[in-house]
Amino acid sequence: MSQVAVQRTEEPELQLLIPDADVDDPELSIVIPALNEELTITEFVRWCREGIEAAGVRGEILIVDSSGDSTATLARDAGARVLRVPKRGLGRAYMDAIPYIRGRWVLMGDADCTYDFRQLAPFVERFREGYEYVMGSRWLGSIEEGAMPWLHQKLGTPVTTWILNRLYSSRFTDIHCGMRGITFDALVRMGLQSESWEYASEMVLKSVHMDLRTAEVPVTFLKDREGRLSHHKRAGWFSPWQAAWINLRAMFVYGADFFVLKPGIVFCSLGLILTLLPSFGDLTLGTVTLSLNWQFLGLAVFVVGLQAFFLACIAQVLFDYTGRKRERWLRLFPYTRTVLAAVGLVLLGMGLGVPLVVAYVNNDYALTSANLPQDHLAVTGLAAAIAGAQLFVFTLLLHGAVLATAKSRSR
Repeated sequence: MSQVAVQRTEEPELQLLIPDADVDDPELSIVIPALNEELTITEFVRWCREGIEAAGVRGEILIVDSSGDSTATLARDAGARVLRVPKRGLGRAYMDAIPYIRGRWVLMGDADCTYDFRQLAPFVERFREGYEYVMGSRWLGSIEEGAMPWLHQKLGTPVTTWILNRLYSSRFTDIHCGMRGITFDALVRMGLQSESWEYASEMVLKSVHMDLRTAEVPVTFLKDREGRLSHHKRAGWFSPWQAAWINLRAMFVYGADFFVLKPGIVFCSLGLILTLLPSFGDLTLGTVTLSLNWQFLGLAVFVVGLQAFFLACIAQVLFDYTGRKRERWLRLFPYTRTVLAAVGLVLLGMGLGVPLVVAYVNNDYALTSANLPQDHLAVTGLAAAIAGAQLFVFTLLLHGAVLATAKSRSR
């Protein structure tokens, strides 16, 4: 090792090892987390160098290592930069690597020689065509026999990919492929937060939220080398199930508006119909009579739907990287006009409740009939008052969320 081969970083717990034959001004950075991969790391780095040469690109290999074996030394000797980091999660490894990435394109994957990095040229071609996010797909490429457990191949990956495509209206074929590329600019703007397995889903989900120009390329998936156990097998039988659950959790959290926007609109509309139709008394439609009980049911459904819709709007603002959804909701709910509308709804609701209060007082503080028109009007008024109160609170939260997210995105 030369005298300049070890570079101390700003964080004392991180250490950058630089090979003797380092690359200047790389276009492509291959960034790979590694944990105790001494069995495969030398060949993997060689594969990367072959792939870089075949693609005709100037590239560096950055191994983010938290091993307890000789992985770091072997990787550096093979020609890779090595960033030594504490063991604290797969997603965190990529976060730690960001300040040390020099290329404008970033290619990610595993150091276990299960993805053939000698075939990275399609990723480089897509980057040169202007794509910002390039997903590898084992389903478009090939899967060596024995490379993937039957449960993962036939159930886990297809089902979770289908779920994600339904939630986000995307068209991915393999959301769990570990070989993927992204521009450095998009990676920084993405602001990864997941420190564990769910970082992979977070990247896919944010690529959709950010409206990145996305492509898929076929990749080859190979089985583990003899004598090597995958990280899931090392962690035990429960590890794949845990990884699946936390990936689903990421999908649901980042796609929360899917569960509340359209259902909220449906519930709100249905509840509003059931609340308004019998506003002046029982209403018979064919064999069904919309009584006061139906109106109370409509009120409950309306309130649930309205709250769901408002929460969906805020969720979209929180995960809006393009600014289009913020602009849409601000245009539909400008502060002054919306607050005045909220106050008007509350006053309308109070006004509709006055006849019931008058009847209550005139009957010696007792309601003698459940079918008085005042009862129905009061329920409609209650719906208006609740809607006005929710609209006022929503307006405050919406504009506050816009300010908060705009500030964080500008950093």
